[in-house]
Amino acid sequence: MAVSLGELAVRFGCELRGDPQALVDHVATLANAGARSLAFLANPRYRPQLTATRAAVVVLDPQSADGCPTQALVCENPYATYARIAAVLHPAPVPVPGVHPTALVAHGARVDPTAQVAALASIGAGSVVGARSYVGPHCHLDEGVILAEDVRLVARVTVCRGVQLGARVVVHPGAVIGSDGFGFASERGTWLKVPQLGGVRVEADVEIGANTTIDRGAIEDTVIETGAKLDNLIQVGHNVRIGAHSALAACVGVSGSTTIGKRCMIGGMVGIAGHLAIADDVVITGLSLVSHSITQPGVYSGAIPLEEAHTWRRLVARFKRSGRLESRVKRMERAAGVKSGLEENHD
Repeated sequence: MAVSLGELAVRFGCELRGDPQALVDHVATLANAGARSLAFLANPRYRPQLTATRAAVVVLDPQSADGCPTQALVCENPYATYARIAAVLHPAPVPVPGVHPTALVAHGARVDPTAQVAALASIGAGSVVGARSYVGPHCHLDEGVILAEDVRLVARVTVCRGVQLGARVVVHPGAVIGSDGFGFASERGTWLKVPQLGGVRVEADVEIGANTTIDRGAIEDTVIETGAKLDNLIQVGHNVRIGAHSALAACVGVSGSTTIGKRCMIGGMVGIAGHLAIADDVVITGLSLVSHSITQPGVYSGAIPLEEAHTWRRLVARFKRSGRLESRVKRMERAAGVKSGLEENHD
């Protein structure tokens, strides 16, 4: 759809430097934009592309506006403003009300007349599909699932019994919500399955990436709070609680009964041990291992950066010898009558 720059400026609180009657109808990168394109500049790395862009208009901050060769929408947060404008120019598909002839809806399930159930989807007894929700092809809703209004299950999503998804939740293909948690009791060298009796409660405006899995609680529910964003290929263990507006990047693993606070950012491939608590406003950089609770906001890292292979092997050899070196230093300090600094650190 085409929208005038004047309308965009008023709607999103931007300063317009250009013709308010000019129209844009799609978004594009700075490098590949054309005469009806809207582009944005948020990362300084792409500033060299600004001078040659052919975009009709660029969304950028005041510091970059003077270097823009075309029309500009000037604002303090270009990326967030771009996201809102892109949603206007490229709106999400609107559900076409109805149930496809190949879908299976069990007796006792309720599908709102404004919702869409696509081909080969199945909906179990006692489940509820809310207003304007979309259940994509090959999705499966088990018994007693509740979808609030405007939920979108893209395709091949499995939602197990008793799971609740709040308003405007989006779930991408292959995700599984509410499978049994990894609960087993050891008994004489064998494993006894512990019944997983809780559910999963996903609050409003959560987005869940492709092939992500969220386990049901052992007794109480696993909870994903309002506005949290989960990337692809994430494992969330049973009885985990993820705070509102936290964001987890791809391949994060969260072990059972861990609580992640609000507004946290967890980098890719972070591993979080079980029964921990992470405070609000914590940032954990990629590939870190979290083995203890974090009680204060801040940025935390636990990975060793990449090194050239020969250098890395030498570092590993030094790590292995560090115990012998520590013992030698302690003996020397004791012989000199000096209290060991290493011992002081453990007092």
